[in-house]
Amino acid sequence: RSSYSCCYFVLPCCFFDFHGKYSRRQSKKTQYREYLDFVAQVGFVCGFHVEEDCLRIPSTKRVSLIGKTRTYPPTECALIDKQITQYINNRRTCAVVTCDRRLGLNHKDPADGVCKEAGSELPEDETETAGTIWMPGFQPRQKVEQIRNCASLPRDFVDDVVLSVANLLLNAAPQESCSNVQDGNTNTWNQGESLSLKEVAEHLNKETLKRLKSEYGGLQTLLKNNHQVFEVLNGRVHIRDWRKEKPSRRTKPEVKRRLSAEAFKTRLCWFFIHHPDGCSLPSESCPYAHGTEELR
Repeated sequence: RSSYSCCYFVLPCCFFDFHGKYSRRQSKKTQYREYLDFVAQVGFVCGFHVEEDCLRIPSTKRVSLIGKTRTYPPTECALIDKQITQYINNRRTCAVVTCDRRLGLNHKDPADGVCKEAGSELPEDETETAGTIWMPGFQPRQKVEQIRNCASLPRDFVDDVVLSVANLLLNAAPQESCSNVQDGNTNTWNQGESLSLKEVAEHLNKETLKRLKSEYGGLQTLLKNNHQVFEVLNGRVHIRDWRKEKPSRRTKPEVKRRLSAEAFKTRLCWFFIHHPDGCSLPSESCPYAHGTEELR
């Protein structure tokens, strides 16, 4: 309905109607085939020549429907739009009838396969505004979706949260440390304590928590995004000890090995800058730069 020149491609997956889950009506077809036919019917009602194609993708649901050309001239746009509005209204009525069949109002129109309720014609005021509304209460998504995975948060804000959480873990149990024997010497490196996400959140101020709650995943997503510093397992937060990181068992292809080598020391080591004991790895073993002079 956006414009006469609109074309569309759709890959049907989950079985949903305009107002909720799709209700089956033909037991002789598989649920998937019946739903594909329904989506194709929507295209036909909207005045498209609907084409079907099968994509070469590793999925059991790979049938796509494409609308590239119209079945009517531009002069009939207003008439077709009223037809679309009527169709949407009928689908909504059908959804109500399906929820309570005891009312005995479920009638089948063999012409279009759409359930209709007696007297379900559009009100005059709704018909008049058919060209300006989609359906009552319907809100289309924005053209540009807001990124809400903590990736768009200001770097200064993220750095402050990371430093606050790290200090909290380090100071939670300062007496505990992790030892490692290197070159015959015993080096002690404070790994701090592990705390639950709830415990960590209780120590953050209200303004920070409010800002994180507006993001998908909130605090947990932010901490997981900072993989260099934290490890989040089973709802608990740990400071990552890179000495314990196991190298990948699988042999990487030559291209991936080359790319990973090029990405070596392109960022500063957080532990070298902020951890009281410095980095747990020597400079030559750490994938991050110990100082700006090592940056690539």
